[in-house]
Amino acid sequence: MAGFTARHFSLYRIFGMPMRLILCSLLACLAWQHPAVAQTCGAVGQPCEIDGGEYFIALPDEANADTALFVFLHGSGGTGEAGARNTGFSNRVTSRGYAFITPSGAERDWGVFDGLEEPRDDVTFLRTVIEDAATRFDLNRDVVLLTGFSRGSSMVWDMACRAPDVATAYAGSAGGFWEPMHQDCEAPVHLHHSHGFRDTMVPLEGRQGVWRERPFHQGNILKGLDIWRATNGCMGAADTSVSEGVAWTKQWDSCDAGSIFFQVWDGGHGMPSRWSQDVMDWFEGLEGQG
Repeated sequence: MAGFTARHFSLYRIFGMPMRLILCSLLACLAWQHPAVAQTCGAVGQPCEIDGGEYFIALPDEANADTALFVFLHGSGGTGEAGARNTGFSNRVTSRGYAFITPSGAERDWGVFDGLEEPRDDVTFLRTVIEDAATRFDLNRDVVLLTGFSRGSSMVWDMACRAPDVATAYAGSAGGFWEPMHQDCEAPVHLHHSHGFRDTMVPLEGRQGVWRERPFHQGNILKGLDIWRATNGCMGAADTSVSEGVAWTKQWDSCDAGSIFFQVWDGGHGMPSRWSQDVMDWFEGLEGQG
């Protein structure tokens, strides 16, 4: 019985039932557990191990085969477990009915296309994470929102460009393409991106430098945006341009395929306070778009 749990079981409902049915009902209650209780991995300290790495997961109260996946990629130096410990974030996601999934980057980093050796084939790894979570926890593989912050956001852009079939839509904050940039992405996508105007870690205009004796070149976010506009077929002016409070937003909704939501906000290297909620609102509003 969908939605039936032990706490819903009322004694008055069993009076008058044959003892055989009462016994069967009680046994069923004991045998059945809520997926969030029954999960054998994914909690803090209990990663789900797969080929190439691990991930953590928090399930909503009524997880089932229709439950969508919200996959979040941490920034450089982070871990999936740290993301799992951020219950304020995960609860905002699961309360909306999504499964919250946080993979761990190899060596606390992601295999972003940046001209340097990739620590791991993260296109394959992240595809495996999504497939494994959907199968292991009986979730909806066909509705996936891939999100990320900073270096994780750069990986989101790379995934959208190199493997657009992995997720339904993509959303990042404070990270985009690195140089040498992709010039041709595989297919149009739905992309949501937020960036702090005062970000000096990953500036809108990009930057070059050296980190641990290795040169790097973060790409210009607006240059990367043009690659997405060309890929989606919407090189004209934005359909809507809105300045509201401390955020300035442009949206391209009449692309040949896909869509783009681009927001600059008055902040530094971070995410707007309502970022996760706004991203889910945007995602749920995509229904019917190409």
